[in-house]
Amino acid sequence: MAMLKSREQISPAEVSSQSKASAAAKLKYVSLGVLVLQTTSLVLTMRYSRTLQAEGPRYLASSAVVCAEVVKIVACVILVFRDNNCSMRTLNQVLKEEILNKPWETLKLAIPSGIYTLQNNLLYVALSNLDAATYQVTYQLKILTTALFSVSMLSKKLGVYQWLSLVILMMGVALVQWPLDSQKGPEEVTENQEPPTGFQFVGLLAVLVACFSSGFAGVYFEKILKETKQSVWIRNIQLGLFGLLFGAMGMFAYDGTRIKENGIFQGYNNVTCAVVLLQALGGLVIAAVIKYADNILKGFATSLSIILSTLISYFWLADFDPTSLFFLGAVLVIIATFLYGYEGKPVVSTSKV
Repeated sequence: MAMLKSREQISPAEVSSQSKASAAAKLKYVSLGVLVLQTTSLVLTMRYSRTLQAEGPRYLASSAVVCAEVVKIVACVILVFRDNNCSMRTLNQVLKEEILNKPWETLKLAIPSGIYTLQNNLLYVALSNLDAATYQVTYQLKILTTALFSVSMLSKKLGVYQWLSLVILMMGVALVQWPLDSQKGPEEVTENQEPPTGFQFVGLLAVLVACFSSGFAGVYFEKILKETKQSVWIRNIQLGLFGLLFGAMGMFAYDGTRIKENGIFQGYNNVTCAVVLLQALGGLVIAAVIKYADNILKGFATSLSIILSTLISYFWLADFDPTSLFFLGAVLVIIATFLYGYEGKPVVSTSKV
């Protein structure tokens, strides 16, 4: 009978291999926890910030989107700086060569950047009119749109389990959005103040458009990344520059009058700053999860986020009245999320930072 190796008999190479495996396992679960925390906190904080009763005007969603773009650009520049041995000279050279000296490559990012800017504004509209739990479940339709755009634009093939999961996903979202006779009508609101509950149809429409824009822009961005060898951080700086331009144009076009009256940062507080930071840095978290965790763990993170959002929305925000149809739909969405990654490699949408 073979004897187990004692600690002294284990070679340094085996020890190193075991240590790496242990570290990788820890990183998986750390990234899982961080993703759950980031996803849940962003949705709940954004929802809370849009329903918080405070003196003075409410902060402008268009302004928050622009601020998030600025934070994203700064974060990506810091990451490029770190990747180039913290050399300012090298950083300037890289930015000049990859952005200014390659105008065509930079212009390719204008389309997805404009769509992402629209999507970010729509998410504020959605969470101003939907409770966090309903939003979380419905927004999982982006899995469907990403899959369809991946099949049509990247010629990807989906397995049987993946197609089945998409059907279950649509059923689950339909149940969550099933109309109830007991739903209250829209509340009257004062000028410059969005409704605590709002029109559910407006929120649903905003989520659906955001899902389609997310699917198309994500697949388009993935296609560009595969066709070039530029760093993902450089690509996100390019996205951020266009996003800043489009966001500023939209901000002054839509909220120009309010900005003249009370300034760009009207209504800002600690909650607003937290929303901006969470939205800006979310892509970095997703990038870490894609690197260290598998699709099953990402599905598990999504499921935990939906459950936590539901509980907190009900017990803390008190803006959600769960029904049996909602719970059935949420369970179907969670099942679909797991099932989508069961067979073959899942369609991964490269998210914007």
